[in-house]
Amino acid sequence: MQSVEDTDPEVAALDGLTMVLVGIAWECAHAAPPEVSFPQTRLLLILHRLGRVPSSRLAAAMGVNASTVTRLADRLQALGYVARGRDPRNRSVVTLEVTDAGLELVTQLLDRRHAALGALLDRLPPAQRKAAATAARRLVHAAATVPAPAPAPL
Repeated sequence: MQSVEDTDPEVAALDGLTMVLVGIAWECAHAAPPEVSFPQTRLLLILHRLGRVPSSRLAAAMGVNASTVTRLADRLQALGYVARGRDPRNRSVVTLEVTDAGLELVTQLLDRRHAALGALLDRLPPAQRKAAATAARRLVHAAATVPAPAPAPL
């Protein structure tokens, strides 16, 4: 087993960055109203990104089973953040989509996250800011080419 002292410096740098980014995402996701749990917030953020989809596709994107999505969506539907529907081509398929109220919440959460990320980038000189954004885009692209499916991000 490799000790922390033997960690590749580039890997250590990314590990440190992970802690910063997860902290920002975590804090922003927890800015949801108290009646919306963290897993429900995650569902809303992922559903917003996917658009109207079958609940099975949302479950796959979240890396959870369908019954978990059903339970999370039940509460979000009761709160008015998610709407259920049916696929017109196959009425047995249940679809989910973010409502206007859900979109308002997602927008607030993303605005908060973008402001926190912008504040972090503002601490860098312009050339380093641009280099950080370029490196981030390259890492996101590299992650998208990994064959194993990963759970959707926050």
